[in-house]
Order: sequence, then structure tokens, then C-alpha cells
Amino acid sequence: MRSGRYFNRELSWLEFNARVLAEAADRTNPLLERLKFLSIVSSNLDEFFMVRVASLKAQIRAGDGSPDASGLSPAEQCARIAARVRQIESDQYALLSEILVALEREGLSVSRPVEWSSAERRWLESFFVDRLFPLLTPIRLDDEGPAGDSGRLPATGNLRLHAAFLLAPLPGARPSDDAQGPDAPSDGSDAAPGQGSAPPRLALVQVPHNAERFVRLPSDGPAVRLALLEDVVAAFGGRLFPGWEVRESILLKVTRDADFGVDEGRDEDFLAAMEEVLAGRQNSWPVRLAVSGGSEALADRLRLSLGLEPADLYRQSGAVDLRSFMELAMAEYLSPSLAAKLRYQSWPPVRSLEPAEGSSIWEEIDSQDQLLHVPYESFDPVLRFLDEAADDPAVLAIKMTLYRTSGNSPIVRALTRAARAGKQVSVLVELKARFDEERNMAWASRLEQAGAIVVYGIARLKVHAKAALVVRRGEDGSIRRYLHLATGNYNERTARLYSDLSLFTSDEGLCREASIFFNAITGYSAVQELGKLAVAPFDLKPRLIAMIRREAQRSSPEAPGLIMAKMNALADIDVIDALYEANAAGVRILLNVRGVCVLVPGKKGLSENITVVSVVGRYLEHARIAYFRNGGAEELYLSSADWLPRNLERRVELMFPVIDERARGRVHEILAAYFMDSAKAHRLDPSGSWKKIRPSEGEAPFSAQQAFYEAVKRRRALEEAPEEELQVRRRPT
Repeated sequence: MRSGRYFNRELSWLEFNARVLAEAADRTNPLLERLKFLSIVSSNLDEFFMVRVASLKAQIRAGDGSPDASGLSPAEQCARIAARVRQIESDQYALLSEILVALEREGLSVSRPVEWSSAERRWLESFFVDRLFPLLTPIRLDDEGPAGDSGRLPATGNLRLHAAFLLAPLPGARPSDDAQGPDAPSDGSDAAPGQGSAPPRLALVQVPHNAERFVRLPSDGPAVRLALLEDVVAAFGGRLFPGWEVRESILLKVTRDADFGVDEGRDEDFLAAMEEVLAGRQNSWPVRLAVSGGSEALADRLRLSLGLEPADLYRQSGAVDLRSFMELAMAEYLSPSLAAKLRYQSWPPVRSLEPAEGSSIWEEIDSQDQLLHVPYESFDPVLRFLDEAADDPAVLAIKMTLYRTSGNSPIVRALTRAARAGKQVSVLVELKARFDEERNMAWASRLEQAGAIVVYGIARLKVHAKAALVVRRGEDGSIRRYLHLATGNYNERTARLYSDLSLFTSDEGLCREASIFFNAITGYSAVQELGKLAVAPFDLKPRLIAMIRREAQRSSPEAPGLIMAKMNALADIDVIDALYEANAAGVRILLNVRGVCVLVPGKKGLSENITVVSVVGRYLEHARIAYFRNGGAEELYLSSADWLPRNLERRVELMFPVIDERARGRVHEILAAYFMDSAKAHRLDPSGSWKKIRPSEGEAPFSAQQAFYEAVKRRRALEEAPEEELQVRRRPT
């Protein structure tokens, strides 16, 4: 951090993963939940290398040594990243060993080859011959090139597990060296003199990615023993190479560059351009090689075959890919009683926004704005909103943005049904949602076939806003509009895991501006200046900075200003500088930042009035909230946008006010709770270290996430209580 004003973004992101790993280390968490956190760290690191590290390496290849805001060049960042990732992974594998030992005591074990009994080895060999052998395709590595340079690896795909085998010809055998590869059969009858002295060859075998990662071993008792699929391939892969001896084997995974976009100029064949992106991602530039087992010499040979530097090789002390351990954590191998012991206590989502019998969701929204807090409350009201819109004859039109959806999305089914019923359905499907492109392309095609108007995003911008507008004819013939705005995606599956906020409203001003917004993103309408909605990349960032500066102007020693905000990431330098200016004016600033934070808090003369905390718990914090005291005329906003340059300058995002008094009170309480957390929160200090927040002596830990769930349960109980009971509860004591 040479400038002293900003942290490095990439290293800050790695520290977020260290906080996720801290949840895996927390022995108060159930064992399978700890295993989930380990898996999440691996999944996060994969995406980090595919996108962020790949971008840095592209800069280096282009000769661009420009430093970032913290003063680090791309090469310096890569060096520090490699060192920090090795530290994190060392801790990760130590925790994996601890967790697996503890799980074995509970009757669930993952056994490695050295732990297989003779009977288990025989059973697994039969499993290999019967189940795996027909699926496997051995591929030889090209002969070594000049100057000892290893031949190039054949296509390995991206994030696919492989076993590599170093092979030497058996005495008297005639190993194949033609186009059939080393797996060609041989009876040894034509062996040439001196054949046994031929140099060892290398062959690759891809571990089937469509098979279950964990193989259940036969057992007579209640205990569950599992073997890893790749261990089975490595142990018995020699059967693929008759006439050859397996000298050694190694398991590997290649991570490739996914940081390249579609050709925005190909309007007429945009879908074809997206398909090219997906295909290219499988065999783009390699950025990382992870290996387990094998010798240093074999690992280096593979590294050289990929054209990687020594720092790009990561040797793992266990299974080479921990992402799939999520499969183990979620599997129903165990009895219900034991599974309950090894997982979090269930928090069933609380039902909310349920219209009384004979009434509709439209009446509920007309009565007052409705706030939804998932996953504590059920996502069902969003599905019901669109289902009723699809089936209600009075509904004339539905307009919606779709960024990420589930595999069998009920939302897309409702939109399809509405289009087939003759309603005007307009959907902006963002095809450039990274790693969800293929799914979104399929849904877009389905909607088009049903008769919906589908817009494939906007050139050079990603549409990340979450909005759905329903146009309905009222009983008096007037046109009414109903709007849903959210901080999270229209995905009922992630809504069980991500903490998000959304708002249902029929506020005339918000609905009118939402109509203008949809016209702008689907057509050629100029983006008008709106009074309530702020839209990136047009006016969201300027308005955000203006509100920060307004807070500084209205702050005084007698009535200091206050800014409270929650987001996933903070790295926009202009916004950070505005916060530093507000700090100098005496404004108190409380920031809850889940992941990346480039701002330096608590530094005298720069940010002494700024506090940054992060909460990592059982649910992924995903909501974005901003509060400004504004001299007593408080303003509270929800948004789809993080405070990052990409969100504020290169994406279409929405920030919207919470106007309804009851909803505003709830959001304010939710925001404040994050700064009270003493169970799952960390505080960022000026050095860049995150320190676990502990409860004061004699106080019980306070968990914001648990408090949210208890609050929605209490609210639901009050709503369902008989009137007589409510009168008793309201009676003063």
C-alpha cells in the first residue's frame, strides 16, 4: 500500500476468502457446514484466477506495468497473490484434515488409497472396470520438443480433473507410438530389441465430470465410507495402457482465462458470438496448475507443457479440487438424526405477503409497500407476483430484467405462460452474466418462441438491475402499475442462501419512472433525469457522490452527519475520496462491506471517523443499502449496485428509495444490526488486517443473521395472532 490511501483490490478480495475460511475453522459451526465453507473458498479461488489473475497476466503479456491505486504493478500483484493463496490453501488443507478426522468419528469417512483395505481395493477395481473404463479416453502427450521443452498438453478444458500417467514400456512388449496412442493393445510379439530403454511417455485421462465425485464403498454397518473418483482413476488407470508400466501418476486441474468478452459489434449474430466465448473459455490461456501427488519433476513437466511459470504451480496436500466437497456436505448419506447434528439447525423461511382469502396480491401492494427479506422470509411472494400477473386477465403487460435464473426457473415459466396467453411480455435477458451465459441463452430462446419480446442486453454494458413491472387494468378501467425492485437476482434457489431485500410497490412516481427505465434499456429512448430512481451508468454515481458531499456540508460539531452503508464491495476511488472528504468534515461513516474494500479506515488525518466491518455467516450477505442522515431529513436507499467502477460506470444498475415509513423502519433496523454483530463480524484496521469482533465481557454474542430470523418469526406470529391476543400484547404494563 504505497500511497497509503487505498488497499490493493486483489489482496483485499483474498482476505475476504480468509474470513470465509475462518468460518470453516470455527468449531462452533457444525462439521458439514465447516466443510461447505472450505468448498466455497476453493470455488471462489477458481473464479478469482479465471478472472482477476487472468486479467493481471494479460496486462503483463501486453507489457503494461501500470500500477493500481495502491501502487502495485501487475507483476507485484501476481507475486503477492501467489504468496497469500499458498498461505490460505495451507490453512485450508490443514482444516480439511481436521474436519475429515472429526467426520470419521461420526461415521462418515473419505478414504484415500493408502487407507483402502484389500477387500475395498478389489471392489474398487471391479468398479473401475465395470463403470469407469468405458468412459475414459487416454490421450498421449506430444513428444518432447527441442531444448528439453515438454510437448504441449492436449486440450484439458477448464477446471476439469485429470490424471496424468508417466509410462515406461514393459520388457518384451511393443508399446504403440502411432496415432492410436499408448492405450493401443499389444501382445508383445513384435517387441524390438532395446525397446525397454525407450524414454518414459506421458498420457492424460480426464476424470468424468458428469459422474459423482464420491464413490460409496460397500459396508455392513451404519458407517459410511467413501472414495474419491479421481483416486480410483489414478489407482487403476494402468489398465488403460497394456504393454506399459505406470511409473508414477499425478492428479491435476488447469484453471484458464475466462476474462474475455463477446464482440459487442456483432448485433446480427450475437448469440453465435456468445457461443464462441463459451467454447473459447475451455481452452483459453492457462493461468494456474494445481496438482496432487506425483514427483516434482512430473509436476514441472506438466507446468512447462502449459507454458506456466513456477509461481503458477500449486501443489495440494490433499484432494486437488475441493469445490466438489460441497456435494459431500449436501449429500444424504447419513441418518436424519446424525445429519441434523452435523448441519445448521433448520431455519425454514417464514411465509409473508399472503393475501387474505378472496383478495389478490395487487390489493396487498395497494394497501402499502411490502418489504421482503430473504432467505429469512420465503421467496414465494416474488413467484406469486409473476404467477398472478401471468394468469390474471386484467394484466396487460409484464416488463422484466433477468440477470441470473435457476436451471428450471418458475419465473421464466410464468413469463412464458403470460406470453402464450397474449400478454405483452418484454424481457431483457443479460447474456453476458458471467458463467450463466449458456443458461440465459436457453431461456431467451424459450421466451422468444412463446411470443415474448426479448432484448439481449445492451452493447458494452451489462444490465445488472433487478426490476419487474406489471401493468394492469383496474375495475374502473384505469391503468395501474405494480413494481418489484430488488437487490438480488430472480433466482429462487440462491434466494435460499443469499440475504437480499426487495420491495413491492404501486407508488405512482416509482412505477412511472420504472416505465421510463424499461423504455430506455429496450429501445432508443434517451435516459431522462429521474427524481426517485438513480440509474447507472448515467446518474447513480454522481448522485451517490452528491449525497455524500451533502452530508459533509450539513454536518456540524453539534449535529454531526451520519452515513451508513452496506455493500458487497467498495473499490471506486471517486466514491472513496468523497467519503474521505466527508470524514474530514466530521461525518461519522459506518460501512458494512462483505468482500473487497479498498478504502483504508481508522487512519488519523484520513479516515478516523470511518468504521468498516464485514459479516460472514451461514447466508451470503448480498443486499446493498445506503442511509444518509441529511440534517434530519433521512434518506434510505436499496440498490443492485456495489460501489465498484464496473457497477457504477459499466453496468445498468438501479438505486431506489424506501419511501414507506414501515418499510423504511425495517430496513434501518436491518442495517444497524450489522454494526452490532459480535458473533460473525470482523473489523478492518488501518493496516489492512481484519480482526474478529468479540462480545464485551459478560455479554452474549449477537448474531445479526439470527436476529433477522427471530424478527421475521415474531412479525409473522403477530400477524397470525387472534385480535384478542393482540389486545393483550398491546396493553401497557
